[in-house]
Amino acid sequence: MTKQDPHLQREQEKYDNPVPSREFILEHIKKAPAKATTFSHLCSSLNVFEEDRQIAFKRRLRAMERDGQLHFNKFKRYVIPTDDGLVKGRVIGHRDGFGFLVVEGEPKDWFIAKHQMNSVLHGDIVLAKAASRGSGGKVEARIVRVLESERAPIIGRYFVEYGSAVVVPEDPRITQDIIILPGSEGGARHNQMVQVEITQRPSRQMNAVGRVTDVLGDHMAPGMEIEVALRNHDIPHEWPDKVVDQVAKHGEFVEEADKKGRVDLRHLPLVTIDGEDARDFDDAVYCERKKSGGWRLWVAIADVSHYVPKGSPLDKEAIERGNSVYFPEQVIPMLPKVLSNGLCSLNPKVDRLCMVAEITVSEAGNLSGYRFYEAVMNSHARLTYTKVHSILQGDEVLREQYAEQVPHLTDLHQMYMALKSSRQQRGAIEFETVETRFVFNAHRKIESIVPVVRNDAHKLIEECMILANVAAAKLLEKHEAPALYRVHDEPDQEKLSHFRQFLNDLGIESNLANDPSPLELTEALAQLGERPEQELIQTMLLRSMKQAVYQPDNIGHYGLALKAYAHFTSPIRRYPDLVVHRAIKAILASQGQQTSGEYAYENDEADQLGEQCSMTERRADDATREVADWLKCEFMQDHVGSEFSGVVSSVTNFGLFVRLDELQIDGMIHVSTLGNEFFHFDGAKHCLVGEHSHQVYRLGDKLQVQVSSVSLDERRINLVLAGELVQDRYARRRAKPSTSRSTDKPSRKPSVREQLKAGKIPGKSTKSGEQASETRGESHDGKHSSKRNEQGKKPKKGKKTTPKGKLKKAKKAALDNPTGAKKSKKTKAKKTRPGKNARKRTKPSAGE
Repeated sequence: MTKQDPHLQREQEKYDNPVPSREFILEHIKKAPAKATTFSHLCSSLNVFEEDRQIAFKRRLRAMERDGQLHFNKFKRYVIPTDDGLVKGRVIGHRDGFGFLVVEGEPKDWFIAKHQMNSVLHGDIVLAKAASRGSGGKVEARIVRVLESERAPIIGRYFVEYGSAVVVPEDPRITQDIIILPGSEGGARHNQMVQVEITQRPSRQMNAVGRVTDVLGDHMAPGMEIEVALRNHDIPHEWPDKVVDQVAKHGEFVEEADKKGRVDLRHLPLVTIDGEDARDFDDAVYCERKKSGGWRLWVAIADVSHYVPKGSPLDKEAIERGNSVYFPEQVIPMLPKVLSNGLCSLNPKVDRLCMVAEITVSEAGNLSGYRFYEAVMNSHARLTYTKVHSILQGDEVLREQYAEQVPHLTDLHQMYMALKSSRQQRGAIEFETVETRFVFNAHRKIESIVPVVRNDAHKLIEECMILANVAAAKLLEKHEAPALYRVHDEPDQEKLSHFRQFLNDLGIESNLANDPSPLELTEALAQLGERPEQELIQTMLLRSMKQAVYQPDNIGHYGLALKAYAHFTSPIRRYPDLVVHRAIKAILASQGQQTSGEYAYENDEADQLGEQCSMTERRADDATREVADWLKCEFMQDHVGSEFSGVVSSVTNFGLFVRLDELQIDGMIHVSTLGNEFFHFDGAKHCLVGEHSHQVYRLGDKLQVQVSSVSLDERRINLVLAGELVQDRYARRRAKPSTSRSTDKPSRKPSVREQLKAGKIPGKSTKSGEQASETRGESHDGKHSSKRNEQGKKPKKGKKTTPKGKLKKAKKAALDNPTGAKKSKKTKAKKTRPGKNARKRTKPSAGE
């Protein structure tokens, strides 16, 4: 190897007979002429002559190919992908079969055609080339090679048809059925949910092949939707052995040694206020009036950092999870229960370690001072939002029961009113949207969907938490300590322009500036009054906003109209809060305070954690939304045919989405059911306009609809306009008999996925093996048989249904003679040419 390699010493330390480093190879190829980058040329120019070194050199080049650093082109030359017009990107599948390529540095995703998607799966990292570039910056990608395949297991339904087994993935972005070869079934049965590992990648000619690694259970089993979502979104839900061993040493109560050196707040009547179904309590509050005016507020937060050392197995697992995931009646916690429901939960009447933000609030509701410290506390009561609201409303029974807490709750409520006034003055945006929750029966099936009513107790605690978070952000900013801020950027200008246009279309005059402040937006919403479209307008404004994220660079929080904001109040269920706790403790330690679990982060560490925590938050949102959609569809299956009133919540080129008033569930009216005409889509005005009738359906319209069908596999509720006989005009066209010669040919057997989309369960009526023998009698019942006999006609041949297009003799005999009677040779119809004997026949022969 040439001595010019700057990384020669590193390679010599790692290998006895080193080859050129990756960096040196890339630098050499950049400078070398195109013809001098074949393997032999590279060996010669880089002094790689020995046979064993050439073998090792070739392995390194192939590894660089796999990592996307090099590309071996059709001229058998090694080139750097960017120099050859190749880009590295991640494949995003679409339910309609095509896909997109997310390319770093490109403003828009590249389009991937269906035939290109046949050889890749959603999530693959690939090398691609621009096949064509259209107007508006649209680029169509051509896949060159898969660099990194999606390693996460695939979840789907297992089906057996005609002796062939396939798994249909639950993730709609994976549109290929996975073939399961004999011996790879893993004990799965027809229509069960399974986990599949890919053993052979898909190609343009063949689907992917896999093996069943785990059977989750029956498709409609209670809780199956959560099992599927966890695996679909790759959410960690099992504790590694090292984590189990680490938390095993913790007991039920706080050690006395851990309480030493902390501020003792056990005398302070701190209380927790949460929902009725809460299991972990990470915040407690107490408020009292100051003699000089204003209030003093204590916000005590569970001291998670004391029990989760930086870099420990538990800490690494908490980073992987990022946050707790809250499904209906089930939680996937960020921390094991011994901590989340035990030592770190501020349960009543037991000592707990905590981090305290002691805050002073002025009469005007402004933050006037704060300090942080470690403490030990004892919660005096576990209150709920409902109880606190009733106490504030004057419920005599509850006021007597919680007589000790009533004065402090009154002070807390008075402080909240001041904080609320301050919030309104600075222009924090409030979205009063209707939230719902599922009510399950004993079999974990949805009994009803009810709205969640937010009262003053909810808002009171929310304002206390915001105040503590603001104080934490101010402390971090003051000491320039790297940590994670919760930032919310200004709205997108283009989306904001669409929002202004939307208001104009509703007849609402809007004087919003191009760059409005939060206060201007709040005032614009306040001018709407009690309009029926108020919730819809808030939804449209929310869509124009950017998503809040975690990052070490503080740019403020636009939605809350705050210059600095950091999450401090929920370290049990959010890792960013744990980061903030450690950073604050590091500041306190530098000031001479006694602390435990402190850690001073570097900017690079905080930056990586911000990306990870933002990703896990989006992942949790996607998973909970998927479960909610499943449950809503399952619930609506019992309401097919029912009528509801609703409002158009979204308009697309393929139809209307209508939110049902009673249930707050969205369903879709397909454009083909709106009438026997073509509808033009106006994206700017959010409406569909009939070509001939000029009928307009726009965002915010009130409609009376009927549930026509529910597709659980596609998570879709199909609606039609109530009181009208509607029919898919495209379906009518498809039903017309074709005059082409192809009608004489047998139609293609629908795939498993096509049967699912049609609302059928594959293999239910036509199964192979034992399942087929059990259901064969049901397919040809006596009613149909007697009808054929009465007509006296010979049954027509059915469509070819076997893979080879031939019916078995026994099955054919059963079809031709459903009564089971034996045929004599005399009665069998004989084929003859039309001729003399045929013309003399006056009576129909048997069987005609």
